Amino acid sequence: MATRPILDHVEAALTTARDQAAYERLVELLRGGNVTVLTGAGLSTESGIPDYRGPDGKRRVAPMTYGEFVASPANRQRYWARSFVGWRRFAGAGPNDGHRAVADLQRMGLVRAIITQNVDGLHQVAGAHDVLELHGNLALARCLDCGETTQRAELAGRLLEANPHFEVIAGEIRPDGDVVLSDEAVAGFHTPHCLVCQSDLVKPDVVFFGESVPKTLVEQCFSYVDASWGLVVLGSSLQVMSGYRFVRRAATAGIPVAIVTRGQSRGDDQASIRLDASLGVTLSRVVQDLQVQAG
Repeated sequence: MATRPILDHVEAALTTARDQAAYERLVELLRGGNVTVLTGAGLSTESGIPDYRGPDGKRRVAPMTYGEFVASPANRQRYWARSFVGWRRFAGAGPNDGHRAVADLQRMGLVRAIITQNVDGLHQVAGAHDVLELHGNLALARCLDCGETTQRAELAGRLLEANPHFEVIAGEIRPDGDVVLSDEAVAGFHTPHCLVCQSDLVKPDVVFFGESVPKTLVEQCFSYVDASWGLVVLGSSLQVMSGYRFVRRAATAGIPVAIVTRGQSRGDDQASIRLDASLGVTLSRVVQDLQVQAG
């Protein structure tokens, strides 16, 4: 009885016969198992972490690029001041029904691999394992000079000690964990240094815009996609090649592609299943329907 409101919500959202047919085909694809799941920022919006683009696919924010980060100490000061404020909010986010549903599908043995473009680690918090993180994870930081890695929580503690009175009114948190601050607010912020080599080239262990996903990781993801019976994309507009390449790979190989996201997607023309729906309630219903059918 407790699951009925969720089902009612989804049934109300799937207002057209086309939506319902797409949903049923998605369930059938997942029931067959051996599916690779690719997730994007849209999966985490229900956890309070906004995505880079709105439903129209246009970028709403311009994150700092790798080139900007390494170019000057002033740029690094600006990044770390914003990230210092944003991290506390970002780290407090928890998984939502969409993350839990993906973990459930993995536990049911239907998902071959989970590939994510997100850096929030919420798949793992929800119970998923062996997640392939294309863009890294904000829970770690790395020195670009000596390679030393640091837990972000420990680094946040050091930044708090170095900036005990740094309290500002910040704007909206961003998908990469930082916020918008004025130049006046940033001035005087003490940036982190590597404890091993003292370099100030300490960077979150994530792929910034302008960097490339490690080739070995891309090849590993390709191997999973190639061996799958379907690719399910959740919450991604696929505007960046790091995720879109897997849709192209699957479509070229004749592997069915399902895309569930709000608004348009770059991969719509290559999708055999396309559903514009809220991820949390939709994926919860998928899991419930599969459990009922299996039982």
